[in-house]
Amino acid sequence: MLPKFHIGQWVDSLVVWATDNLTPLFDAIVVVIQLIVGNLAWALTATPPWVIIILSIPLVWFLTNWKTAAGTSLGLLLIYDLQIWGPSMNTLAMVISATIVALIIGIPLGILSARSDNVHKIIMPVLDFMQTMPPFVYLIPAVLFFGTGAVPGLIATVVFAMPPAIRLTGLGIRQVPVELVEAAEAFGATPFQKLVKVQLPVAMPTIMAGINQCIMLALSMVVIAAMIGAGGLGSEVLRGIQRLDIPVGFEGGLAIVIIAIILDRITQGFGKKRSR
Repeated sequence: MLPKFHIGQWVDSLVVWATDNLTPLFDAIVVVIQLIVGNLAWALTATPPWVIIILSIPLVWFLTNWKTAAGTSLGLLLIYDLQIWGPSMNTLAMVISATIVALIIGIPLGILSARSDNVHKIIMPVLDFMQTMPPFVYLIPAVLFFGTGAVPGLIATVVFAMPPAIRLTGLGIRQVPVELVEAAEAFGATPFQKLVKVQLPVAMPTIMAGINQCIMLALSMVVIAAMIGAGGLGSEVLRGIQRLDIPVGFEGGLAIVIIAIILDRITQGFGKKRSR
């Protein structure tokens, strides 16, 4: 019989070491995340719902088209009618915050992986690991490092939602025709100019697909993070499950679907508009 590799115990020892030695870093991360999420959630919940619904029409129309704008306003109006506006705005705030953080980290890593074969070979197995790991597992170290609440939920969401942004950014840049890059080099473009003026614009449809997937994964993980006190619509669904309350669970799930469709249509419409 082969000896067992105690991988779980090694990971546990690493977590204990990090908890004992990196507390100041974790405290700083908590302060920053609470500042970002707290202010965004306050802005969305303090603003009267009718103001957000009305302002969403020209904003979404500018980003996409009038059909998406009309559907967005109707979806938000239905959420308001279901009387779960507050949890919906908290969920939206967490999704937006997690997506921004994931893109700030993920897009530069995707660019780096596209420009370096060695980085690409290293980062791909890591992304495979991150994408296939069950999302509930991310909640364990998040709770150990940051306690319960919105902060560990956001950390777990960022880790879970980041891989598509990295993977599709790198894929999009690698798929840019060599002729375009060579033409830019022939005109004396610097590596930065090639990236900004040639590679990123051509790769933008693929990058937007990665952003879309990042948002969808962030929304799904934010709902799961309600198990550790992240709040939002996930709490409504969790309350419906715990009490076997079908109306509460269904209405919370319906609001999640509405937000997912709105975010999906906005990102897809914006990507198509940029392509044209």
